[in-house]
Amino acid sequence: MAILEKELVTNLNKINSKESTELNRLDISDEELASIDKEYCTYGDKIHAEPNPKVFRDCNGSFMYDSKNVPYLDLEMWFAACNLGYKNKRIRDAVVNQLDTLPQISSHFQYDYKVLLSEKIAKANIKRFGRKGRVHFNVGGSQVIEDALKLVRNYTHKNRMFSFFGGFHGRTLGASCLTAGYRYRKAFGHFADEAHFVPYPYCFRCPYGKKCDSCNYYCVQQLRREFEDNCAGLYDHSSKEASLGAFFVEPVQGSGGYIIPPKGYFKELKKVLDDFGVLFVDDEIQMGFYRTGKLWAIEHYDVKPDVITFSKSLTNGLNPLGGMWAKEELINPEIWPNGRTHSTFCNNPIGMRAGYEVMKTLEEGDFEREVANKGKYFLDGLKELEKRHKRIGHVDGLGLALRIECVTEDGYTPDPELLHNILAEGLKGDLSYNGKKCGLILNKGSHYNNTITLVPAITISYAEIDMALSLLDQLFTRLS
Repeated sequence: MAILEKELVTNLNKINSKESTELNRLDISDEELASIDKEYCTYGDKIHAEPNPKVFRDCNGSFMYDSKNVPYLDLEMWFAACNLGYKNKRIRDAVVNQLDTLPQISSHFQYDYKVLLSEKIAKANIKRFGRKGRVHFNVGGSQVIEDALKLVRNYTHKNRMFSFFGGFHGRTLGASCLTAGYRYRKAFGHFADEAHFVPYPYCFRCPYGKKCDSCNYYCVQQLRREFEDNCAGLYDHSSKEASLGAFFVEPVQGSGGYIIPPKGYFKELKKVLDDFGVLFVDDEIQMGFYRTGKLWAIEHYDVKPDVITFSKSLTNGLNPLGGMWAKEELINPEIWPNGRTHSTFCNNPIGMRAGYEVMKTLEEGDFEREVANKGKYFLDGLKELEKRHKRIGHVDGLGLALRIECVTEDGYTPDPELLHNILAEGLKGDLSYNGKKCGLILNKGSHYNNTITLVPAITISYAEIDMALSLLDQLFTRLS
């Protein structure tokens, strides 16, 4: 622990060298940036969710640094895009090497790391699921979901899918059909291919009012009844054909608030889908690459997916790249021939090299054990906070995907205002740890805008987890 504490002190005391400042920082103040931004930048992205977006100038490991070099422990990690920490030297060095050798190549041509990365992912899935499959790449999460939609439609000739209430699969037009929130679609007219949404197994706030330990997967049985009902429109009993092609599933619901289903839920759901001929698409864009202690979060549930989509931490945030793996019968060259879907940058060398190095790093480490142990340690600390603070209604976690529900004094009613204030307070940079001024970067999710989703780097140290728990304690004490 002494070594970890020494590393933490180094990050808390970090001051950029003159050389680093000259290389990385423009001579422009935060106020000047805000003025230029207001005049020339679109407000269509997420930066302007708050009126005065925070400005950061540097990062390292689990920390971001503002213009005054105040360290902020980051428990968001770019929405899980940087599982292996900021400025990861091994991945950075591989990218620099690729820049110096073959940084650009037309996607009409083949090169080494694209093939080798595909092999690594495909072989990893043979080991986990006993299924041969192939990998197809694109430039990000939404684009990968679009490709998966094409893959399913190509195979089933069905244009509608199942998805969950509270799910988020992207903001492109096709992905928005799968994303439950109406706010993502309302500005863009009618969506004819909108998914058939069903409730997620949100046991703390069960939409059916059931208790998890006695409901016998009531929500799954409700879906089965819809298939069995001749008038429900999901299945033609005479031709034995479902009207929808696939169910797009998040094994831990991300934007919905890091909701973790009961252990046997997906196995029961898969039985229903298999009985009625519906494909199972596993969206690992946020939970993949050992976020939950497994390469894929679906491994926790003893289910074999037909398709897996992934992105975000594939390149540890150093390049926009994602991909989909599908079992052989869906994606072999006869079924999925040349040109079925394509993007100019889908096989870019920088992303492929970063992805290959990420996979090598994950293969060589003991992340399954480490993430499980760190996740338990973190969750145990959150449970202690829950005992001390009435305004924490529920905590849970799977690996290092963790959640805290902010509630009113009654211990259950969602309190989105408290959540908003906690996130804002953490960004003020006036918390204290070991006598040092610091801040805390948090993310939010949930059906009721009241849940803190904790997404630390999977390389976070135990000393940094202790720091996170202390800062969270300070925030709830200050604002409750």
